[in-house]
Amino acid sequence: MCRFFAENGKALALGAVLSIAALVGWCYWQNHQSVELIAASQFYHEAGDRLAAGKPGDVAVAEKFIQANRNSYGVLAALQLAKHFVEQYDFAKAEQQLLQAQSQTKDDNLLSQINLRLARVQLQEKKWDNALKTLDEVKDACWAALVQDTRGDVLLAQGDAEGARAAYSKGLEYNVSQALEVLLRIKLNNLSN
Repeated sequence: MCRFFAENGKALALGAVLSIAALVGWCYWQNHQSVELIAASQFYHEAGDRLAAGKPGDVAVAEKFIQANRNSYGVLAALQLAKHFVEQYDFAKAEQQLLQAQSQTKDDNLLSQINLRLARVQLQEKKWDNALKTLDEVKDACWAALVQDTRGDVLLAQGDAEGARAAYSKGLEYNVSQALEVLLRIKLNNLSN
């Protein structure tokens, strides 16, 4: 036994030291990641209030945060900033934020929501072909009725009343909320006039 330690003692000691160093490094990294996520979470929750207050520098601070945080909080902050720009009727900046959010997430449900919002912004910008292409990117079936509602709005804006009627009718085929069903029926009735 003593001979084993005499021959392999240095390698065992080196292995133990490396294992401890790796464990300490891993714990440090995990702690660092947790601290960053907590800070990002805190900023995200404050961002909505800051943007609502309308202070001039808050938009720049939010944009910087989004660039620095390529994670879920960055995506959610980009969505908040896009909403802020929509409320200011600055649809070009809203589109930029939504495109940024789109490029930073792989979550299919979140991508569907981003694409739906992006299509609505593109509708406001009269980028109708882009809006229709963006709607085609929404793959999640739970968004299908809202996609058809927005598709109908885009087609109607293009002057295609029959296409809009087909889209609104198709939207009613899905399991929709009562509010959306009423909205789609109103839109269909307005087309009849």
